[in-house]
Amino acid sequence: MFGQRFEGMSLKGDIFGGVTTAIISLPLALAFGVASGAGAEAGLWGAIMVGLFASLFGGSSTLISEPTGPMTVIMTAVLTGMMAKYPETGMAMTFTVVMMAGAFQILLGTLKLGKYVTLMPYSVISGFMSGIGVILIILQLSPLLGHPAPPGGVIGTLNAIPDLLSNIDFKELLLGAATLAILFLFPKHLRRYVPAQLVALVVVTLISIILFDTESIRRIGEIPAGLPSLVIPTFNSEMFTAMVIDALVLGTLGCIDTLLTAVIGDSLTRKEHDSDKELRGQGLANMISGLFGALPGAGATMGTVTNIQVGARSPLSGVVRALVLALVVLVAGGLTEPIPMAVLAGIAVYVGFNILDWSFIQRAHKVSFPGMAVMYGVMLLTVFVDLIAAVGLGVFISNIIIIERLSRVQEHHVKAISDADEDNVPLTESERGLLDQANGKVLFFYLSGPMIFSVSKAISRQHSSIEEYEVMILDLTDVPMIDVTVGLALENAIKDAVEANCEVFLLCPSEQTRQQLEKFHVLDLVPDENTYSFRYEALKASLRHLDKEPKDPELDYSI
Repeated sequence: MFGQRFEGMSLKGDIFGGVTTAIISLPLALAFGVASGAGAEAGLWGAIMVGLFASLFGGSSTLISEPTGPMTVIMTAVLTGMMAKYPETGMAMTFTVVMMAGAFQILLGTLKLGKYVTLMPYSVISGFMSGIGVILIILQLSPLLGHPAPPGGVIGTLNAIPDLLSNIDFKELLLGAATLAILFLFPKHLRRYVPAQLVALVVVTLISIILFDTESIRRIGEIPAGLPSLVIPTFNSEMFTAMVIDALVLGTLGCIDTLLTAVIGDSLTRKEHDSDKELRGQGLANMISGLFGALPGAGATMGTVTNIQVGARSPLSGVVRALVLALVVLVAGGLTEPIPMAVLAGIAVYVGFNILDWSFIQRAHKVSFPGMAVMYGVMLLTVFVDLIAAVGLGVFISNIIIIERLSRVQEHHVKAISDADEDNVPLTESERGLLDQANGKVLFFYLSGPMIFSVSKAISRQHSSIEEYEVMILDLTDVPMIDVTVGLALENAIKDAVEANCEVFLLCPSEQTRQQLEKFHVLDLVPDENTYSFRYEALKASLRHLDKEPKDPELDYSI
């Protein structure tokens, strides 16, 4: 198995990719660990565990997995809620949620549901991700101003802003502002050689050591050397339902984040990832990460793109990256001791700013008003209400909008004519000649394209005057699929025709459509001798039913 995973390996490119992405990951892992409330070491070990096992067991050759901004926001909310209710076991329960999220991801991959995870309207994804970015920025306002994060999440932080502004620690604000200045102003041509986050981390930490004494600035402190302790899975009957929901949210977000990043990686490498295998690998990685008290992770866009651009071609780069980070933790953990918390807050704010979908925000009002409304609605619900409610309501409203648009389009594919001069039905000249001989007594009822439930009203409208005709030809030649609602609508149309003493002829050459009609028992309403495969034959039969001998200008069995 591992031999196949490392096919196409470029030793130089993979090693360089691993070292480069490790350098990029270091400041982000520290920032996310501190931002989550689990500690810098949880962020570092999350980057190591998730990165290593996702690379070994995932379904993408160059994907870099680590704690990400969206995952950190969910983790922060879960940890804050658990610790508030259960100070003694809240931490263990939080990491149990991480393990449950990993198990959920493995289940999705095992059930081969990977291809469905990202089938979500872009306006919903954009609004959700932008909401996550806003949350990340708001939660870092307090550390940026020199204070610990207040309880209550986003609402608690917003309520605390007056107190925070009246008690600003200007030393930490200076360090945070300097961090943001470097991150936003760092020249683009230099970013390909050294990540701006690492430059900000090193430069501002050195400034803090030179200008301020150790005690006057809140700093990370030394990260304990050695492997992290195992976390025993801890459940609580009162919180079990909440834990399951949190795990589903965390796991689903990780799936979306990972597979979207994998698609980006595919576009750069011209290879195709295995979605289901990737979900299983990510799930295993998150389960192990939670077991060791580390942050959960997902595919990281910046790390993946950088990894590919510097020449990585196999999962070896992810393994090298994990080993480099492990070396930093085990050997050089003391180097993190003087890093100011304000620096990590600045890095987290920058990540939140980049998570915002600026490209869509700038043009959403030009693309579609409903899409813009859904995007901003999901963003606001994500920030101020609930993540599940935001995505669920966003998907529901988006689907309603899409169905309404599809129904308008599909209504044009439901047509009924009795006059051969009408051009909205694809009949040949000979077929039109036969319809013309009926003198308006035959209703040619033509459907085309996939028939979904939204067109059932159009079907009802088109056959509402069926009593005016003696024959109805129901043409399903160009219908590849019929759903239950349309099947029932067709059943009612045939029953109405029969009650009006209108003979029904059915055109249904497609075997798949016939099988669907059989399931709906629609074929039971039409005698076998009234079922045809060619329009020409059905039209001739309808004329015979009208006691008119069809004039046969030319033999044409076109469908």
